[in-house]
Amino acid sequence: MPKELQLQSKLLREIEGLKKEVKQLKSRKRYGLVWEDKPEQVVNLCKEKLPVLVEIKTKDITTDKNKPINILIEGDNYHSLSVLNYTHKGKVDVIYADPPYNTGNKSWKYNNNFIDKEDAFRHSKWISFVVKRIKLAKELLKNDGVFIMTIDDYEVGALRLLLDEIFGEQNRLGLITIMHNPRGRSDDKNFATSHEYALFYGKNFHLVKTDKLPLTEEQIKLFNSEDDISFYRLLPLKRTGSNSTPKERANLYFPIHYNEATKEISLENIKGKDWKEILPFDGGGNKRVWRWGKEKINKEWKTEIVIKKVKDNWQAFGKDRIKEGRKPKTVWVDSRYDASSHGTMLLQQLLGKRKMFDYPKSIWAVLDAVSIACNNKKNATVLDFFAGSGTTGHAVMLLNKRDNGNRNFILCTDNENNISEKVCYPRIKKVIEGHKDFPEITGLDANLKYYKTDFVDANPTDQNKKKLVDKSTEMLCLKEDCFDEVKKAKNFKIFKNIQNKYLGIIYDDDGINYFKKEAKKLNKKLIVYIFSLDESAREEEFEDIKNLVELKPIPAVILNVYKRIFK
Repeated sequence: MPKELQLQSKLLREIEGLKKEVKQLKSRKRYGLVWEDKPEQVVNLCKEKLPVLVEIKTKDITTDKNKPINILIEGDNYHSLSVLNYTHKGKVDVIYADPPYNTGNKSWKYNNNFIDKEDAFRHSKWISFVVKRIKLAKELLKNDGVFIMTIDDYEVGALRLLLDEIFGEQNRLGLITIMHNPRGRSDDKNFATSHEYALFYGKNFHLVKTDKLPLTEEQIKLFNSEDDISFYRLLPLKRTGSNSTPKERANLYFPIHYNEATKEISLENIKGKDWKEILPFDGGGNKRVWRWGKEKINKEWKTEIVIKKVKDNWQAFGKDRIKEGRKPKTVWVDSRYDASSHGTMLLQQLLGKRKMFDYPKSIWAVLDAVSIACNNKKNATVLDFFAGSGTTGHAVMLLNKRDNGNRNFILCTDNENNISEKVCYPRIKKVIEGHKDFPEITGLDANLKYYKTDFVDANPTDQNKKKLVDKSTEMLCLKEDCFDEVKKAKNFKIFKNIQNKYLGIIYDDDGINYFKKEAKKLNKKLIVYIFSLDESAREEEFEDIKNLVELKPIPAVILNVYKRIFK
């Protein structure tokens, strides 16, 4: 080929390459978080292996069969969340997650390597790590569910943009600053950091309802007056701050007339020596307006308004009655949130060992966050997929004790440095059984099941499908909330729960007839998962008991979820 044609051909190729690059750049988002996605071994593993659960029965804890079952899953949380996408999609009320903060102090691994400050891709790796898990977790929330994630200054900007993108900025409920270290970090160069953050998001802002926090003892003391209705405190009836002048709220500027002898109040201009006219002037003699309108004053003055003389001037006050709680503020400052006293030291005392886990949260900070998000749902399901030392499980049990609730928790944690077996599980066990030094926050009746993640080959051969079915029992029990074994046979099993819901699992063709005989004896409605190599539930083989069974094919129902997740 002549030299000119070679140059021309090379130029054309470069132009085509530039066109593709420009097209790719134009397709990128104009605003938001941009990062270089990094491959992750535990995620790539799911192209070859499918996660399942194996129950460790020796770790079962049962104190009251009438209470719900709590779950602890040991394994990488990407795999745990994948399983939960089958068992709990759309079933979780609250998610609380405390991911690694990416401080660069070699406290977090990516692909089995510690991430330190010198890693040029540490921010991209962190985002790649959390985004996959957050997306899986979002699918688990109910439509009115709440997602909470804690973080500090190292990644708060990235996390906020990321959560805005995943949940939608319009679903951000709040960014809370929590003083968890009142002493401040002494090794910080310029400012001693004393806080961290909690980001709250709703699955759907319009459906979410959050709860108030209980009043503290100090707040209760402020309501130091009492009448026949309740305790109360007096607050000036005149408005201050914004929208507090007649120019802004003309309808709220008017005189209140007060009879000193009879203690009556009237908005009519009544003449007489005992009647005093009261106007909303501030201490500087400036006109203000009332906080209440005429209709409310006329209706409620007998029980809700007090007139007092203050420095020779008559002033009106409204009764602020004691409430069950207060709306949470965006800055939390309270000694209860000290992570050293109510996190690190508490964990050491509960387990009787030092330095078992770095930086556990204050039990009270987690309890308050979960309480707000639960909005008094006493049967809520709470998930923590960075469970660590188990603080969230402890908080849920304490919340149940406080209001006699029946919430249940799901904790997911790996076993790096034996964290699951040596810290998380022992803590939950100790909290349930009781600790003599902490009678107020332990000895909490609850039930627990312990699972580990396991795998089956992903290649969709008939043999692998059968293996998945054989290892599906725990997942199916978890999905249907049926754990009490009623019947165990070679080819089928039957389970039930305290609500008399029944679950049947048929593992192969040989179990069908035996199962049908047992179902007729029970004469109960059963949800039945039956082995099938396709998506057929084989209804024709159950015509004689079709009124007793709701049939579902396995492993198709599981594989369809995994196809969506691992596509």
